[in-house]
Amino acid sequence: MRLLIADCRLLIGLLIGLLTGPLIGGLALVTPLRAETIDRVLAVVAGQIITLSDVTAARELALYAPSPAADPIRGMLLTLIDRALVLTETERYAPPEPPADAIQREVDVIRGRFPSSGDYDAALARAGLDDRHLRDMLREDLRIRAYEEQRFAAADPARRKTLIDDWVAGLRRRADIIDLYLQRK
Repeated sequence: MRLLIADCRLLIGLLIGLLTGPLIGGLALVTPLRAETIDRVLAVVAGQIITLSDVTAARELALYAPSPAADPIRGMLLTLIDRALVLTETERYAPPEPPADAIQREVDVIRGRFPSSGDYDAALARAGLDDRHLRDMLREDLRIRAYEEQRFAAADPARRKTLIDDWVAGLRRRADIIDLYLQRK
């Protein structure tokens, strides 16, 4: 008799599962799932990802002059693509690490663009950066400058920018760049 009651309970459980399973599963298909976009990949440059957050941070803190483009996001993205190419080249030749006081001077320049430290902190927060990440970016920028100064030291100052632009254009031609940014009209 005990075996029969256990068998009945098992059978009832299976029947309930068979009847309610499709109903619950069907509700999952009908209920729209909401996904939150955390960030957007705009480009991949030699394996390095450039996100919308990177572009926003560069624009928010005025870290770089954007390339000429009608769309400000496109302009800054092009600048960050070139920066990624140059940084990859710089890493190959490993210029010396910049001194801590040089990095601090760069931080002070950026901080000086804001009327108060609260405005600066708010800009960092909007850009999704913290002080350490900003310092890392500025460290890389100083290394890029040191590499360019070494590489183009013999060039006269009037011709130097043209030589660097031609060099970057060559890097662009040889690089593996996937540009995923679609300009909205």
